[in-house]
Amino acid sequence: MIQLDGKQLTIADMKAILYEDEKVEIAESARAAVEQSRLAVEQIVKHKKTVYGINTGFGKFSDVKIAGEDTRLLQLHLIRSHACGVGEPFSEIISRAMVVLRLNALLKGFSGIRLEVLERLAYMVNHRIHPVIPQQGSLGASGDLAPLSHLALVLVGEGFVWQDGKSAASTEVWREHQLQPIELEAKEGLALINGTQAMTAQGVVAYSEAEKLACDSEWIAAMTIEALRGITDAFHPAVHEARGYKEQIDVATRMREWLKDSELTTEQGELRVQDAYSLRCIPQIHGASWQVLNYVKEKLEIEMNAATDNPLIFDDGKTVISGGNFHGQPIAFAMDFLKIGMAELANVSERRIERLVNPHLNDGLPPFLSSEPGLQSGAMILQYAAASLVSENKTLAHPASVDSIPSSANQEDHVSMGTIGARHAYQIIKNCRKVLAIEAICAAQAIEYRGVDYMAPKLGGKWQDVRNVVPSIKKDRMFSQDIERLADYLCP
Repeated sequence: MIQLDGKQLTIADMKAILYEDEKVEIAESARAAVEQSRLAVEQIVKHKKTVYGINTGFGKFSDVKIAGEDTRLLQLHLIRSHACGVGEPFSEIISRAMVVLRLNALLKGFSGIRLEVLERLAYMVNHRIHPVIPQQGSLGASGDLAPLSHLALVLVGEGFVWQDGKSAASTEVWREHQLQPIELEAKEGLALINGTQAMTAQGVVAYSEAEKLACDSEWIAAMTIEALRGITDAFHPAVHEARGYKEQIDVATRMREWLKDSELTTEQGELRVQDAYSLRCIPQIHGASWQVLNYVKEKLEIEMNAATDNPLIFDDGKTVISGGNFHGQPIAFAMDFLKIGMAELANVSERRIERLVNPHLNDGLPPFLSSEPGLQSGAMILQYAAASLVSENKTLAHPASVDSIPSSANQEDHVSMGTIGARHAYQIIKNCRKVLAIEAICAAQAIEYRGVDYMAPKLGGKWQDVRNVVPSIKKDRMFSQDIERLADYLCP
């Protein structure tokens, strides 16, 4: 059981909740702050003090005062009107992440929402009630309004949830659980939807998969080193300590560990003086991507514990401030950076694939690793597929955060596009996984020509894992399924 208090949620906690079905509970330390914040909202309504989002309209309508008897209706109208998401829904795991992150943010006690609503969000996590949330439609400021409105609709019994992989009406689900939908009160609709949890949830899942893929890229690259009789001197610790980047040093260390006791690798001058950059510079290139991942993790863990709605309530209600913590710029930049870091892992992997299949570059291996060159094409089109994915990544890697379109009659005149960046980052990661799967297929096949018995012992186990998923290429076949199966193996 993971306790949520709005202050100390980590990526490791999120992995347990998302991938191991860990349950959550509201920390006792958070309850008092939530209740005090709610009391402040009730006092504002009682004394008819004008405060944005409690008794005013939203966005450009912020100057329109709302009568006290209409404050509940205002919140329902808000989430109905803002539920404008379109396109394919987020995966169920990202929807789950969104619920967890919104709950955690609201537990900070700055939002004026009732504890009853937050307990229902915790119930949704623990009973796997995951909203169906369309992916498209968020500008990333004022937060992820459209996606989070679809989440909020489930609470009031008007949205849809995932059930056995299909969409089901939330009213039916609440009936099955013998619970009534929530009736939102003053400020609660705004508190639920004014935040960055769509981009952050997608970012957390993207980061988790990217982290594993970065680890996998190293043993896959090490197999290619063996297949091409690469020079291990380039991984000597002195080289990397001379530059000083910790991530580069760490990659070089792990490469040495993967290649320890290999009889297929060479030393400089034995076959050639130096390797191509895609082999020789693995620590430098992969290490730089690890720098990106470390940056992204840091920003995500800050945002996961951030109050991102508006207005925020401080000093037991004495101070209510309309600010802009919903603006997704920090996560937008992080997601654009993640796109570049992962696209580069795919770029360099594709260059290694080319060296494995190109008879002018592969040090005597059969052309395209074909068992009958000419009659059988072997891995020729595997490289085509990798090149196509890499090219697609270059388009997706264009930074979403450099764009902005004004909204709400120019009241909201600069937006982050962070959710677009996060979605594109995830697509790049999926493409990168397929490229690395192709490299693993080609490297495993090439090693068969060199001699599996000569492999580094640690890598030999990985070669066997690949072979358990993708059989040896004895003759041409439909390789699409091989790529998909091995990509699935590389998933978390």
